[in-house]
Amino acid sequence: MVATAEVTDSSFQQEVLESDQTVLVDFWAPWCGPCRMVAPVVEEISEQYAGQVKVVKVNTDENPNVASQYGIRSIPTLMIFKDGQRVDMVVGAVPKTTLANTLEKYL
Repeated sequence: MVATAEVTDSSFQQEVLESDQTVLVDFWAPWCGPCRMVAPVVEEISEQYAGQVKVVKVNTDENPNVASQYGIRSIPTLMIFKDGQRVDMVVGAVPKTTLANTLEKYL
């Protein structure tokens, strides 16, 4: 199983913005119920698109700078970055098909 990497305020630039792959960022927090619901979906996506999409998680409690930089108001928020730019986002616990269809546009 491919474990999704944890990204912090300090590693976000390198791991996400400077990545040569499309990156899916899961903004979440441990106390958030919908975040726990969407976590297995994010894991499945990371396995399905291994090699095509880099999947990372940002704990918004521990990394408030990145969260505020991207105006995260509610979690889970899933953002897609390509070539260092935010190209799309999905807010809330969504089904896998929704997330996959959103990602497909950028591959």
